[in-house]
Amino acid sequence: MDPYRDTVLLLQTWFPNLAGGGAETLARGILAVLVLVAAWLVNALAKRVILRLLRGFVLRTAVRWDDLLVEHRVFHRLSHLAPALVIHFSAGLLFPGADAAAQAGRDFVTRVALAYMVVVGALVLDAFLNVLVHLARDSRTLRDKPVRSYVQVVKILLWITTVILALAFLMGREPWAFLGGLGALTAVLLLVFKDSILGLVASIQIAALDLVRPGDWIEMPKYGADGDVIDLSLTTVKVQNWDKTVTSIPTYSLVSDSFKNWRGMSESGGRRIKRAVWIDLNSVRFVDDALLERLRKVQRLHAYLAAKAEEIGRWNEENGVDPSSPANGRRLTNLGTFRAYLIEYLRGQPLVHSGMTFLVRQLPPGPQGVGIEVYFFSREQRWAEYEAFQADLFDHILAVLPEFGLRPFQEPTGADLRALSRSARADA
Repeated sequence: MDPYRDTVLLLQTWFPNLAGGGAETLARGILAVLVLVAAWLVNALAKRVILRLLRGFVLRTAVRWDDLLVEHRVFHRLSHLAPALVIHFSAGLLFPGADAAAQAGRDFVTRVALAYMVVVGALVLDAFLNVLVHLARDSRTLRDKPVRSYVQVVKILLWITTVILALAFLMGREPWAFLGGLGALTAVLLLVFKDSILGLVASIQIAALDLVRPGDWIEMPKYGADGDVIDLSLTTVKVQNWDKTVTSIPTYSLVSDSFKNWRGMSESGGRRIKRAVWIDLNSVRFVDDALLERLRKVQRLHAYLAAKAEEIGRWNEENGVDPSSPANGRRLTNLGTFRAYLIEYLRGQPLVHSGMTFLVRQLPPGPQGVGIEVYFFSREQRWAEYEAFQADLFDHILAVLPEFGLRPFQEPTGADLRALSRSARADA
C-alpha cells in the first residue's frame, strides 16, 4: 500500500478537473499536514495524558528517587522524543516519490529528526545526572564527597559527544571524521576548558586528601571567605559567610593556596579559648597577713594555701632564711596565688574539656603590664553559646582581680587624663 499514490488517485477521482501535477502537489500537502497533526497529537498525548498519569503514580509511591525524576523533569524531557519519532518514521509521507529531490528531502528530514533525538537524549541523561547528584547529597556516605564535580566532567563529555553525533547526522558523515578534526583544535579546547581541567584535577586531589567537604567551615582571607562550604563543583566552591553573603572560590585555589579548615575542631569535641588578662605591674606584691587572711576565705584556695604554706615554710627553715626582709627566701605573691585560683576555677567549670590541653600561664611583662593567659578547650562549640561561655568566664576573672589586690591594665583614657590634670592643679 502506497499512501501517496492512494491519495493522488482519490483526489483525481473526487476532482477530475485537477490537471497535470495538481493532484500530486495537493496530495503532498495533505500528507504533510497529516504528519504534522499526528506529531502534534502524539506530543499532546505524551505531555498532557501520559505525563500526568505517570506523575500521579510517582507521587503515590513511598520511594524518593522517582519523585526526583519528576522534579528534575526527566520524563518531561523524554516526552520530546514522541513527535520526533513520528516525523522520523513519516519522512516517506512528507517527501513521497522515487525521484532524486524526494529522496534528498527524506534524507534531510531523517537526519534532522535523528539529530534532534540525540539532543533530547542528552537532555534526558543530563537531567538523570542531576537526580544522581541530588541522591548523593541526601546519602550519608556520599554527601561529603565532590560528586557534583565528577558529574560535571561526565556532562562535559556527554555534550561533546552529543555535538559530534548531531553534526554527523546533520551532515551525513561518520562521527569518526569529526574526531580527527578535534586533534587540530586541542590547543583551543585546552584554553576553553582550562578551568574545568584544573577543577577536575583539584577535585581529585581534594577527594583523595579529604581537604574539604560540603558543610565544612573554612577561612580563606585571600578571597574574603569565612563560613560554611555549601557547594563544591568542578570550577567553583561556594562559601556562605557568617553575614549570609556567598563567596565563590576557584576549586583549584583550594589546592594551590592555603586556607584554614575548622572541621578538626568540630570533630575533636572541643573549641579553643585562648585569651589573656593584663595586670598592672604596680599592683603585683607579696601576700601579707591581711591579704592572706582574706584569701583563706576563698574555698578554691584552701588546699593550695595549706600546701604552699607548708612547702615555703619548710624550704625557708631548711635554708635558714631571715624573715625580717621580704626579699629573703620564698613568699607567696598575689599574682601567683591568682594564677592558682584560675586553675582551680576553670577546672571546676563543666564546659571546660578535661581531656584536651589545659594551661594557665604568665606572659612576658611588657608595656601593657604582665599577662595571665588561659589556654583550654570548651566543650561548647556552637558560636553563640561558645562566646557566651567565654564572656562569662572573663567577666568573673576581671571582677575577682581586686580580691587579690591586683588591678587590670588599660591605656589611659580622656577621663584619666582630665582627673590627673585636676589633681595637678589642686596640688599647685
